Amino acid sequence: MKKIILIIFAALAAVCGASAWDLGEKYKGPKTPETDLSWHPDILPGYEARYVNQGEAFDGPCRSTIVRLRSGKPTRRAYLYIHGFNDYFFQGEMGRLFADSAFNFYAVDLRRYGRSRQPWQYPFNVRDMQEYFADIDSALSQIRRDGNVDITLSGHSTGGLTALYYAARRGARCGVKRVVTDSPFLEWNYNAFYRNFLVPMVSGVGKVFKDAKIKQAHCDGYACSLLDSCHGRWNYDTEWKMPYSPPVTMSWIGAIDGAQGYLMRHSRNITVPVLVMHSSRKVEGCGWTEEFMHGDAVLDPAMLQERGVKIGAEVRTVDGGLHDLILSLPAPRRQAYDYIFDFIRTH
Repeated sequence: MKKIILIIFAALAAVCGASAWDLGEKYKGPKTPETDLSWHPDILPGYEARYVNQGEAFDGPCRSTIVRLRSGKPTRRAYLYIHGFNDYFFQGEMGRLFADSAFNFYAVDLRRYGRSRQPWQYPFNVRDMQEYFADIDSALSQIRRDGNVDITLSGHSTGGLTALYYAARRGARCGVKRVVTDSPFLEWNYNAFYRNFLVPMVSGVGKVFKDAKIKQAHCDGYACSLLDSCHGRWNYDTEWKMPYSPPVTMSWIGAIDGAQGYLMRHSRNITVPVLVMHSSRKVEGCGWTEEFMHGDAVLDPAMLQERGVKIGAEVRTVDGGLHDLILSLPAPRRQAYDYIFDFIRTH
């Protein structure tokens, strides 16, 4: 046992940094909250956005951002999208497609992400996934004020986990008609030892050393499958969606693991229909190859299939889809949208 413990701590020492930012100089200026909360033209043409003051968090004042594209057709239906980790809302095509299909489209950039990130915040950090519930509540309140009554809550990857965790925690009070997920982060893409022993141990250590960091692999294969400057078809801000993932905090790992565990134990609390979509194949490797254009390079679709069934979701496989299915090549992208619209029509 002593030898095992020494090996574990040696491994932790190899991957854990100190509480430095690991992203250049740590911010030392004033923490001044946003005061202009009015609607303004968004960075995406045709869209508008506004900040929401979310008060004081563990790292200072924080905000979320609501992005909106209202349909030109009479409708009281709305679609709310939550991005994934190392991400933000930039998929203008998606919003336009929903607006053209008589949905008022909304997205939220969560606290510490994209439009919402403040200079004093370590990117993408969270200590409890329930922190995001206020960001979702603000967006849903705005959606209802805009006259919408039929609301779909959706999310990609960690955003999908967040949406399902929200539905499980809120139960009949979730305030939406259905939940749609795109490759939701329902399970770690690790072997059984990592999932069942190392991740819970790191989560426990993270309760004490909350800002200690775990370095991520220096891999750009997935980013190259997306960026139009590489092999992909999309353009986005690489300061907000980085080609290489920054180190994550131990408390972030604990927050994800806790949400996954709660969801699997309490999925019966979800009172609305759920769609789980995933790719047809897993992609291994670090540097880009052609395979990265036809599979999930982040999560294991077989695990998503298994967990989706366990939570009682309608599970659909997108042949040749990327991790973010709506950023896939045209054929799998169309298939993902077909699944979404069919699910909304039937539920």
